[in-house]
Amino acid sequence: MKPFTFLYFILSVVLYLVALPLLVYLSFKHKYTESIPARFFLFKNSRFKSSDGVWFHVCSLGEARALKPILDLLKDQDIKITTITHTGQAQARRYDAEVRYLPYEMFLPFWAKKQRVLVVLEAEFWFMLFSVLRAKGTRIILLNARISEKSAKKYLQFAWFYKKMFSSVEMIYAQSQADKNRFLALGAKNIEVIGNIKLAAEIKKTKEYKKPKGELIVAGSTHEGEEESVLKSFVEYKKQSDAKLAVVPRHPERFEAVYELMKRYAHKNSLTLSRFSQDSEFDSDLILVDVMGELNNIYAISDIAILGGAFRDDVGGHNPLEPAYFGCKIITGKHFFHQRELFKYVHHVQYVESDEIHRALMACKELPPSMVEEKIDLKPVIERIVKN
Repeated sequence: MKPFTFLYFILSVVLYLVALPLLVYLSFKHKYTESIPARFFLFKNSRFKSSDGVWFHVCSLGEARALKPILDLLKDQDIKITTITHTGQAQARRYDAEVRYLPYEMFLPFWAKKQRVLVVLEAEFWFMLFSVLRAKGTRIILLNARISEKSAKKYLQFAWFYKKMFSSVEMIYAQSQADKNRFLALGAKNIEVIGNIKLAAEIKKTKEYKKPKGELIVAGSTHEGEEESVLKSFVEYKKQSDAKLAVVPRHPERFEAVYELMKRYAHKNSLTLSRFSQDSEFDSDLILVDVMGELNNIYAISDIAILGGAFRDDVGGHNPLEPAYFGCKIITGKHFFHQRELFKYVHHVQYVESDEIHRALMACKELPPSMVEEKIDLKPVIERIVKN
């Protein structure tokens, strides 16, 4: 182990010991009952069985979904996938692959097995992962790589560190020219702009639902604080329109809290309220979609999509391709920095603050549906992954 890598390893051990009480506490939280024990205590998180495969590392649900068109082109390969979050893990387990949680960095020298290639998506930059795998003879590729404008300023303060990290990387496929420039500023080499691989994803519905009478508005992938803004705006909009609102929280552990919030609005404004898990209908004024995997099916019958994750300044937005594919008129916030590249390809979107949602709903009557026109070629990526 090189001197700097050894020092980094020692630091990771010290940080682990300091954080240990908090990790034990968080492991009892519903959101982390699987991921923290697996990542920080290696509980039910064994090493991969073989050592000559293609290892993909992703963070969460969106990146795990983005793997599908690539994996469809790699059907004859021995695929491994690691994730960080529980939702990413659940999606990864749908593929024909060995799936694990990525352990905390201090475990990687002992846990990680050499593979033919490691493909890391988006902004999952882990120094020990790169150093250990490269030392074991694994080729490393960054795919769909991005550095947001907000993150770039912080990264540049430690440019020497990132230059050292990226020196282990064989090829970087960046989402945009701006991302390429940021990688170059950090000392990275061998960078090619190919666009966002999420453009290659097949978007489809898995069930057919009956469209209700009047307008159906779906608030998709919402986060704490966003549902209230949507509900306030919908109550006002409802006075001029025969509309219904389906709310789909991003995280399932928030279903109950969102239901209580919707119950208060329903009671105060004499609106009907239902839970989708109980009847799978859209007959009520307000519907809480408290099941996973239904968002595309609901976009398919919706007129307007209020896309969450961008009305707060700490999330970065969510994928607009799915509502656009189904022709929804999209309203979203202005803080979509993690999805900026995807929004470049989506036309007719309203970007508003949380207190402007009602105005945007009223403007929808005069606007065309959103749409996506671009595509991406995965061929050079596949050729790079499978080369010997």
